[in-house]
Amino acid sequence: TRAGGLSAEKRGHDSKEVSVPGARSGETLLSAAQKVKEAGRDFTYFIVVLVGIGVTGGLFYVIFKELFSSSSPNKIYGDALEKCRSHPEIIGAFGDSVKGYGEATRRGRRQHVSHIEYVKDGLRHMRLKFYIEGTESGKQGTVHVEVKENAETGRYEVRYIFVDVDTYPRRTIVIEDNR
Repeated sequence: TRAGGLSAEKRGHDSKEVSVPGARSGETLLSAAQKVKEAGRDFTYFIVVLVGIGVTGGLFYVIFKELFSSSSPNKIYGDALEKCRSHPEIIGAFGDSVKGYGEATRRGRRQHVSHIEYVKDGLRHMRLKFYIEGTESGKQGTVHVEVKENAETGRYEVRYIFVDVDTYPRRTIVIEDNR
């Protein structure tokens, strides 16, 4: 058969084949209701993909802000811990290898650094508290840090860092004081 017009061809005695104009082999004609149903399904898939992209973007933003922002508590904790590790009095009291950790959770993990953010005189402040421990026979200490937002740059600047030595002899080691 040919797709151009109506033609009937006789094959043998009993069979006739008729072609319909406009219909191609393997292609089905869709009704209007089927077209609407298919368009609705495609639109639903499109919305699901957009929501997925939005959620993924939000997660990347939160991770980037938490890990790489200069104003995140984890970044301030890391900077303060490095200052503690390099301070000569801390090395003398706690030993060469000083490790820091946060508050203990119910599962025994000590990753959460206790912090509080507040606004005073129109500037943001943040206070952190974490713990350090050294190789010197169970020496432990509590580190107190306060940072204040710089009005011009918008970045946090250290107001003070001091360490309370929790074991005998108890004392306070001032690492930085810009008050």
